[in-house]
Amino acid sequence: MNNPVIAEVTRGDIIESRHRGAYAVVDRTGHVVDAEGGIAAAVYPRSAIKAFQCLPVIESGAADRFGLTDEEIALCCASHNGEPEHVRVARAMLAKGGNAEGLYECGAHWPNFEAARFDLVRHNEPCAAVHNNCSGKHAGMLALARQLNADPHGYVKPEHPVQQAIARRIGELCDIDLSQQPVGIDGCSVPTWAIPLKNLALGFARFADPDNAAARRIIAAVRRHPFMVAGTGDFDTLIMEAVPRLFIKTGAEGVYCACIPHAGLGVALKIDDGASRAAEVGIAAVLAGLEVWTPEERAALDRFRHHGLANWRRIDVGEVRGLRL
Repeated sequence: MNNPVIAEVTRGDIIESRHRGAYAVVDRTGHVVDAEGGIAAAVYPRSAIKAFQCLPVIESGAADRFGLTDEEIALCCASHNGEPEHVRVARAMLAKGGNAEGLYECGAHWPNFEAARFDLVRHNEPCAAVHNNCSGKHAGMLALARQLNADPHGYVKPEHPVQQAIARRIGELCDIDLSQQPVGIDGCSVPTWAIPLKNLALGFARFADPDNAAARRIIAAVRRHPFMVAGTGDFDTLIMEAVPRLFIKTGAEGVYCACIPHAGLGVALKIDDGASRAAEVGIAAVLAGLEVWTPEERAALDRFRHHGLANWRRIDVGEVRGLRL
């Protein structure tokens, strides 16, 4: 059975492209509140679960030992643009943990934000690992390695104590034995385990549990500093600024996960073809369709459900829109 069309792209008077996918909305008991498509199929959540990967940093005592601020905790959960403020915070985290940039094992890439990228080129400076969109997460992992008295070298390997601690925490939240799940290597070199959408949504519902002190601290940090999670003009930053009661995170290849703490719900979505443009409007459509928002919040979410398409001459030619199924 094919997954349903989650989003479509128009040009002129016709639908030019369609994006299929699946999503699940689950409460903390595991009850499926809403779903479409194959939610039992395992997907790699990629960066969508960075907040889960941050939990051991808090729960181990590393965040308190090294005095991590809310800004720094938010960056631990980020797929950031590599803007100067992101780089500043990542370097501060490394310094607090006594870690050098040379310990990073995430790889280097140019900043995603065009102005930051051009600024490096203008000053004849190379890109570095600290510009990697995952550098905040990796700074947190290096701090965790110090807290665990583990060798920071090789902290990305599945058998390293850092990744073992993270795997245990993800498995607990998502009610799944990760040792029995397929595992791949993420873009930043850490393990990524395949998890069914239903279990991912359950994990985010449990992450929103008010009794989970570490998760509350992470959510509060992100609410105070949504810029750190993404950056200028990015969907995650913009939608959380517009709807502060929402916690949301993108993952590569068309994944989105979210939690709604006040409603005790978790959400997970995957676009089959991996298109980010479809995942963004698709998750906004799913969220806007839930009866848990004020009229103002629902209107804000609905604005993210579609956006126009313009050509190189800035002529409006169509739109990308998420569908309410």
